[in-house]
Amino acid sequence: MKTRDTDNIIAGYRAAANRLVLLDYDGTLVNYELIPSDARLPRHMYDVLQRFIMNPGTRVFVITGRAQTDIEKMLDHLQINIIAEHGSMIREGGIWRNLSSGPCQWKESIIPIMKQAVADCPGSFLEEKKCSVAWHYRNADSRSGIVHSRKLIRNLEETVLSSGLKLLDGNKVVEVLSGDTGKGEAVTMLKDQDNYDYILAIGDDKTDEEMFMNLSDDANAWTIRVGSGRSHAKYGLESTGEVFSLLKRLSG
Repeated sequence: MKTRDTDNIIAGYRAAANRLVLLDYDGTLVNYELIPSDARLPRHMYDVLQRFIMNPGTRVFVITGRAQTDIEKMLDHLQINIIAEHGSMIREGGIWRNLSSGPCQWKESIIPIMKQAVADCPGSFLEEKKCSVAWHYRNADSRSGIVHSRKLIRNLEETVLSSGLKLLDGNKVVEVLSGDTGKGEAVTMLKDQDNYDYILAIGDDKTDEEMFMNLSDDANAWTIRVGSGRSHAKYGLESTGEVFSLLKRLSG
């Protein structure tokens, strides 16, 4: 990102009275790890988020695809607002609420298909969350993981379409969730709750594109993609280190 753009983002933040900050977790606040539980929040990032929370007029959310119990462990009891499972669950003021509709019985038709993918692709594994099911292949052989992920998506398409579900093709993960949930829907909900004069959204994955698209027409929104690749975000940063540097300047 150009220095001028960074300065404008910071100036906009300081001039605003009512701010909303949305931060993805994996690939944004922390680097990806082969074992997801190893992706702990570094102390320096913990400290900068702690300062962010204390800033008057600033509402901060970590918005992630991780399950609620998982992300709570990763954040090490940091008292920050959380949106988990791509918008299925929300924690505000330490209280969790379910935002998804129904008991998610559709998982019964998805899990067997993903279990077959686990059997076919050594190193991959299945993760069942409250209202989504994910097949991870970060630990699989790179070529095998890609081949089997394309096959899994093809095998899931008919069930996903007929059941009104949503299929996410993420960073070394294929995930199915309820059709009425997603980071885009979560952002819409938050925007409707208040009149924000500054919104900052940072993410790195395809699953964050819904968030960027939702904010693309908002003149008060600053959207940032971490890493390379085409994106609906207005700006880009190269690494979690650059994210930290920006957040440190904003929270200071």
